[in-house]
Amino acid sequence: MKKIAYLIIGALCLQACSEAKKEESQAELFARIDTEIKQNSKGYSTLKEATETIGHRLTGSTNGAKAEEYTYNKFKEYGFKDVEYQTFEVEAWARGDVSLTINDEDIKVVTLGHAPVEAHVTGEIVDMGNGLDADYAANPDAVKGKISLVYINILPGSEEGLTNLHRSEKTALAIKYGAIGIIIINQVDNGVLLTGTASVTGELIPIPAVCIGKEDGMALKETLKTKKATAKIDMTNTSDIIKARNVVATLPGSEIPQEEIVIGGHLDSWDLATGAIDNGIGSFAVIDIARAFKANNLHPKRTVKFVMFMGEEQGLLGSKYLVEQAIENNTIDNIKYMMNLDMSGNPIGMNAGGQLDNEQFFKDLGAAIKQQDTIYENKFSNKSGLHSDHQPFMLEGVPILSVHSNLDRSIYGCYHSDCDDFHLVNEDHMKNTARFGTIMLYALANADTLPATKMDSETTKEFMIKNNLKEKLIIGNEWKWEE
Repeated sequence: MKKIAYLIIGALCLQACSEAKKEESQAELFARIDTEIKQNSKGYSTLKEATETIGHRLTGSTNGAKAEEYTYNKFKEYGFKDVEYQTFEVEAWARGDVSLTINDEDIKVVTLGHAPVEAHVTGEIVDMGNGLDADYAANPDAVKGKISLVYINILPGSEEGLTNLHRSEKTALAIKYGAIGIIIINQVDNGVLLTGTASVTGELIPIPAVCIGKEDGMALKETLKTKKATAKIDMTNTSDIIKARNVVATLPGSEIPQEEIVIGGHLDSWDLATGAIDNGIGSFAVIDIARAFKANNLHPKRTVKFVMFMGEEQGLLGSKYLVEQAIENNTIDNIKYMMNLDMSGNPIGMNAGGQLDNEQFFKDLGAAIKQQDTIYENKFSNKSGLHSDHQPFMLEGVPILSVHSNLDRSIYGCYHSDCDDFHLVNEDHMKNTARFGTIMLYALANADTLPATKMDSETTKEFMIKNNLKEKLIIGNEWKWEE
């Protein structure tokens, strides 16, 4: 009897010890991941190398192709066996020459993406304020046959509660109301010019679209209060059908490989600088997270696909193609979550978009990350916006995940501008993205039950409305629900 009692006690002890070890295992695993990335993170160094040896990463350009090859080889170097190019055809736009004169005075200017291949227009400038629909609706004929002047953001002193629109949406409204051109005023001091697409569809727009500096723009607004001004816009650009490539590295799931978690960041950039912030810090963090999965021998239950998207800047072309292929191949339901890193860095929280079944999952996960480093504040939200690679997934009801970044706000002045170079990148911030992002991704891919499931069409529609995205999707011809 005594021997049996000892055996029972021993078994209970073994079970208790095993459970204790299991309770400690997640904390130990997260600590091991955290330590490894602190010591071996490669995001900062690879982004530095890429900006120095490749330069910008414009979709369809020679540089863009070099960037695709660079990241493909990095995935291979880090130990991924399943790495592939996902090739798609796009009409790739590239800037040529541009000039702007206002009342015969030359103004510093940059062309916005998808402006016409050639345009020569002269017309009276009309100040349309914020460039929102309400600004045009107040006087629907104001810009017919004229050139619309709008501010990139919401002007100081505007009525409260206004929701800003993307530059492409403001351009679409100018076209709708009959403008023959649009001049967008940047919001950054010291004459910084901003580029970016002016097309909601990724196709060429019918009118020239340009950006001028804040100081020139505000001076022009003052001039228009007392007298008329005439602008002359001349530009040439190119647009050709080319092939671009998403780069996809796949880590098969250990238990339910048919379920997929996609993590991505857009690799492409605009061509005025090297796109270090937009989106070098995001896409090269994704590569570093992939490296960390291999270095830490992480094999979550679900398959993880690490994706370098191309064509985001020209209309989410790469992510739309990936989603279209998944729909065509009847594999869209396999994609259970999409995590997007776009200009993301130094995370202090998470945003989980979609209909959540278990919000506590993210709060508990955040608390576990905060145990590794208290700079992580465990902020949480459940919302979403547009104009990044999560959008095509979200419109199919796929739950999305992103991070709340805590970056130096001054870097955003170089958004889409000629100063978006590597000197803006903070090494610790990139490292933190990899540290916390790896833990987030692994926890999600390895969860017993996911915290959200794919939304049906009606639920997706309501989520869009809840997030004030309906008007923007209608302007962009992406509202797919009948009223």
